[in-house]
Amino acid sequence: MHSTNYYNTLIEIAEDCPIHEGEMPPLKGEKKSVANYQFDMVYDNPYKYTSDDVLFGVFAQRKEVSKSEYDDERVVYFSKGQPCFRASPLTKRYGWGVHSDENGKIAIYGAESKKYQELVADDTVKKVKAMKSKR
Repeated sequence: MHSTNYYNTLIEIAEDCPIHEGEMPPLKGEKKSVANYQFDMVYDNPYKYTSDDVLFGVFAQRKEVSKSEYDDERVVYFSKGQPCFRASPLTKRYGWGVHSDENGKIAIYGAESKKYQELVADDTVKKVKAMKSKR
């Protein structure tokens, strides 16, 4: 089974991120975007979920996976590789860094925040950049 989880790692905002402070993803019409779902799940629940929990949770909500099918669908979902938070619109477009603690639980911090800057400066935390939007 594949996993998107990181441990003791900060996913820094992308080099070509158009903004340099965390911005709440705007709603576009009635339908929530992937960024809206991810933001809603993580922002109010720091270090409650792993990356796998969030990414599958968003998939399950958007595809309306029933609770009875949840476990089986999660196995199918992770039977092949999935994009991690390095490819998330939160890190690529909306200025949020994603920190994974030693248990793989995640929280998001705006690039302008003191906590984000502390994590960037902390040599004990591994850093990876979010993927660029343009090559």
